[in-house]
Amino acid sequence: MASEDPTNPQPQVFPSLPQYPEMIYGAIEAVDEKNGASKTAIAKHIEATYGNLPAAHSTLLSHHLNKMKQGGQLVFYKNNYARPDPNAPPRRGRGRPPKPKDPAPPGAAVVSPPRPRGRPPKARDPLAAAAAPVSPAKEAKASVSGRKRGRPPKAGKSKAEVTAKTAAGGAPRGRGRPPKVKPQVAAPVGA
Repeated sequence: MASEDPTNPQPQVFPSLPQYPEMIYGAIEAVDEKNGASKTAIAKHIEATYGNLPAAHSTLLSHHLNKMKQGGQLVFYKNNYARPDPNAPPRRGRGRPPKPKDPAPPGAAVVSPPRPRGRPPKARDPLAAAAAPVSPAKEAKASVSGRKRGRPPKAGKSKAEVTAKTAAGGAPRGRGRPPKVKPQVAAPVGA
């Protein structure tokens, strides 16, 4: 028999405790309220009935209550948990209910699916495609006006234009905005 050793913590085993869903069902039946039992009432009943509970009891209880609620084993109504009544109609969710779909009467026309999104493709002329097949290389080079696509390249200047500009105004103008001309400082008067 091993003694309690704080350096070697082992998970505590609670063999006398039943499963949480069984404890929850027992607590709901023991509380015996018309609308079911609240979470605190269920927790108090379980603590009173089974004294030796794990440290994470409240977390485990919340987890199992949510899991049972999602699975349809419990009904949550007005902050109370209750077993679902098999004869009761299902509770409606929030919002407007969807319209019922009427089945089409026999012999009615089949409705086509909605149009696809986006711009419809251009109509192709079946005669033009069959008349003259064009190779992809020629199709890429030739266009309607005979020019290449995009911005044309910058034309080179002739030597005559360059020499005329340098003779008239000095050095050829560079690219970009010209620098600001600084006024010359006059010599101080009376010096």
